[in-house]
Amino acid sequence: MGRVSRGVQGIRLRTDDHVIGMDIVDEHSSIFVISRYGYGKRTKVAQFTSHARGGVGIRSAVVNSKTGELVGVNTLSDTDDQEVIIISQNGQTIRLGLKDIPALGRATQGVRIMRLNEGDQVVSLALVEKTEQLEDEEDEVTQ
Repeated sequence: MGRVSRGVQGIRLRTDDHVIGMDIVDEHSSIFVISRYGYGKRTKVAQFTSHARGGVGIRSAVVNSKTGELVGVNTLSDTDDQEVIIISQNGQTIRLGLKDIPALGRATQGVRIMRLNEGDQVVSLALVEKTEQLEDEEDEVTQ
């Protein structure tokens, strides 16, 4: 296609649906999703069937009033050396290892990853590589 072309439809969205993220995955990786009220989970990519473009896709998590809408998604590699940083609207931040987050099926709501104050909600997440050096420096400071 040319530079000014419109492109093709990748996914057909239903009413009130919107795209929160995308990534390139391989069959051995997992995805991590987090909801507005702090519920999250890891799910193996193999649980998602491949579809042609223009389809409606398949559910990645149960969304209800308890969990809130999904606000973020990231692809995870097979290694255990990744951590996730989750930030709330009011600035509350949590950093935890992905090995501490359970791997669950597609049709589940996930587990509470982050406990939020009243009226607060998750707004962003980022994956970072686990660094042993940082942990060693923190231990020195506390001693």
